[in-house]
Amino acid sequence: MNYILKQLKKRRLELGFKQKDMMLRIGLSRQQYQHLESKGNPTLDTLELIAKGLNSELMLIPKEKVTAVNAVLEKTKNEQDKNLLKDPWQDLLGSDNEQ
Repeated sequence: MNYILKQLKKRRLELGFKQKDMMLRIGLSRQQYQHLESKGNPTLDTLELIAKGLNSELMLIPKEKVTAVNAVLEKTKNEQDKNLLKDPWQDLLGSDNEQ
């Protein structure tokens, strides 16, 4: 469970959210969310709610596929970083396709 809780915190920080922001996003007080993130034992329903609030999805990945999934995610991240280096203003104002 600690790994999942660390991932929740990491994702929250990546998005620039504070624990108190989670009240507006998922309806948990800062204290409730702080407890869950530090040493809680959330139910599956609560995990799904938190994931939604963090613009994420819960997934079960077979152990034999974890390495492959991580490789794809890392490749995607590296490609995004390279594109950002080429054009640091990319998607700053939204997609050109948006009308």
